Amino acid sequence: MVKKNKTTATSAGAAKAAKGGKSGKGGAKASASKEAAEKSTPVAENRKARHKFEVLDTLECGIVLVGSEAKSLRNGQVSLDESYARVRDGELWLLGCDIPEYMQANMWNHNPKRPRKLLLHGRELLKFAGRAHEDGLTLVPLKIYFNARGIAKVLVGLCRGKKLHDKRESLKKKDVERDIRRTMRHRNRR
Repeated sequence: MVKKNKTTATSAGAAKAAKGGKSGKGGAKASASKEAAEKSTPVAENRKARHKFEVLDTLECGIVLVGSEAKSLRNGQVSLDESYARVRDGELWLLGCDIPEYMQANMWNHNPKRPRKLLLHGRELLKFAGRAHEDGLTLVPLKIYFNARGIAKVLVGLCRGKKLHDKRESLKKKDVERDIRRTMRHRNRR
């Protein structure tokens, strides 16, 4: 029985590799984290960030929370509107994020606007922080969500501010795409 399961798993891996899928731990891990980020429902999303900034690159980070903050996040109470990320003393911090107090925590509650440490690998920090110090680039949290394992994650984007004409162009582009989808939908009904 054990040998059949091992053979089946090996043949499934070989079939995946033959189809062009990545084999090995690194490729599967990278694609799995992206798929998990897409499948998870966000607790909070910074929609204004996509309008105000051009997102050049994204990075998934863990976040250090206290118990009452995690409870508030599970209730969907968080605001990312005025938040941003900064590198201080070789660590990445989330600043300006408002997680309201959890009412049932009483005296063990947290400070709603306290700085929160973001968790990522050292080489990711060096790469991201190095690019963030370039002219006109900033680190903006795009969304907070719980992954499949129930761990809170923050999707941080390396962004460049849009000018007014860029915002107008992106709005025009969205309108055109919406009109195209609408006409395609009406044609498919006929």
